[in-house]
Amino acid sequence: MAPFRAEHMGSLLRPQNLLDAREAIRDKGLSPEEAGLPAIEKEAVGNVVKLQQELGFKAVNSGEFNRTRFWGLMWDEFEGSVALQEAEASMFRLYHPDVVSLIEKDRKVMPGDSVIAGAKLRHNREKSKSNLHELKLVQQFTPKEEWANIKLTMITPAWFHMRYKQGKAYAEGVYANDEEYFADVAKVYQEELKMLYEAGLRNVQFDDPGLAYFCSEEFRAGYASDPDNTVSIDTLLDSYIKLYNDSLSLLPADFHTGVHLCRGNFIGGRHFASGAYDVIAQKLFQELNVNTFYLEYDTARAGGFEPLQYLPKNKNVVLGVVSTKLRELESKEEVKRRVEEAASWVAKGTGESREEALKRVMVSPQCGFSTHESGYPLSEDDQRAKLRLVREVADEIWGEA
Repeated sequence: MAPFRAEHMGSLLRPQNLLDAREAIRDKGLSPEEAGLPAIEKEAVGNVVKLQQELGFKAVNSGEFNRTRFWGLMWDEFEGSVALQEAEASMFRLYHPDVVSLIEKDRKVMPGDSVIAGAKLRHNREKSKSNLHELKLVQQFTPKEEWANIKLTMITPAWFHMRYKQGKAYAEGVYANDEEYFADVAKVYQEELKMLYEAGLRNVQFDDPGLAYFCSEEFRAGYASDPDNTVSIDTLLDSYIKLYNDSLSLLPADFHTGVHLCRGNFIGGRHFASGAYDVIAQKLFQELNVNTFYLEYDTARAGGFEPLQYLPKNKNVVLGVVSTKLRELESKEEVKRRVEEAASWVAKGTGESREEALKRVMVSPQCGFSTHESGYPLSEDDQRAKLRLVREVADEIWGEA
């Protein structure tokens, strides 16, 4: 059962024919069927599942090939959500790292692909199809006895809220306050996860750049200087932890949950946020009710392993110690040394031996290989080499999946 000794974060490099089909839909106005997308998408997912299986990865997924960006279409499918096009910059936290990167400076607008609640949010099984479609596609290429290993990546329930200025995540008059909004978001996530569980999903990884942004001095300073904020940044973190916990509160015990603290993985392999986990580690590790934390540790921008001393005995950590941003292949011995060092900090916090602590430690690349559709620095050969390295490190340290 998840998590596994060797993991990857979800997105993998997309094949060119898949990119071409999406470009034809976008630029030529073709329907998905006219562009041949369904067949191309199915073949691509089948191939990428086979790649993962051949490399020895258990938590196989779609490579996010069904998506054009890592958060997919889930929020667009919620009743009450409204997708914004060229939204005014004044709606957004202009110190939020991904907003900083996306805002069109001369025009002072955000491009599309941002969502607010235009009405009360509700889950509708007739509309919420994208995650289910993705899961069923992966299931077609996976033996049924291994369906429980399949991993679906899902955007954090706080993703859009954190982007917007205070009170702007929902249209005026829709919710009286954030608490009402969060309550409905949690209900929608409960229903989505219930639907996916019924379809066979047992392993979800929430992708959450926002939690990593709480580690950023620049973001914290921007938040502190924003006169529109009505709560402290620590209270905001508390509300997001509660939102998660409420969203997951109805899950059966055999549903594995994890959260990836992503520091940004934009086109060209750019990251958006730096800062050690120390400032949030104790609260996050001890209060957020997930089974596993997927942490980026590829460079010094994430700080040291010391915060892992706050990891409780009932939770796991997947160490992202192999870069998806740099083509150079890491030294296997150095990666193994770092995993051992991390385990020592986990052990220090719980009083276990390092060998005992290692039972709750795994290894992975630090992020996805293609968080958005294209424009990333590694080749398919580089990607294969990085994944093979992760698998070999896991085999040599633990000798198990």
